[in-house]
Amino acid sequence: MSTSPLTGRLLVATPLIGDDTFRRTVVLVLAHGDEGALGVVLNRPSDTPVAEVPGDWAERAAAPGVVFVGGPVDTDTVVGLGDRGAVDLQAAPDDRAGPAPEVRLFAGQAGWGTGQLEDEVAERAWWVVDAEPGDVLTRDPGTLWERVLRRQPAPAAWFANLPEDLRTG
Repeated sequence: MSTSPLTGRLLVATPLIGDDTFRRTVVLVLAHGDEGALGVVLNRPSDTPVAEVPGDWAERAAAPGVVFVGGPVDTDTVVGLGDRGAVDLQAAPDDRAGPAPEVRLFAGQAGWGTGQLEDEVAERAWWVVDAEPGDVLTRDPGTLWERVLRRQPAPAAWFANLPEDLRTG
């Protein structure tokens, strides 16, 4: 897939997404092109400690030290990201030139077919916003959705105050 204006940007789920898989998620778009798009959900930590994943990267795992649910596609595949992008999890951390980065491991990914993501953005299911340093390795993934929205201009910023369940206000 070629790079595009969406590659490297964040998709922030709008309240129109009722599906629990993507409700209140922040997705980093890793690739976007004519064949579709691929990304990982940045704010869905699992209960699986990184130490349970084969390989030598557990010592480099960013807090909270668990595998994140990257999305519903290819859930048996693990994607590693650091503050400078993708990490080759097949290589040992110490085989890199320079210090090994902190990493976050994602089981699975989010994927869209040809034109699907563009249609969802046009339907206002996602806000497309710029990523900032620290979004990928945030120490507080539970508040990432609200924090990303708060740094946007109105009216998107207003939604950061939306309660998780509108019935409880």
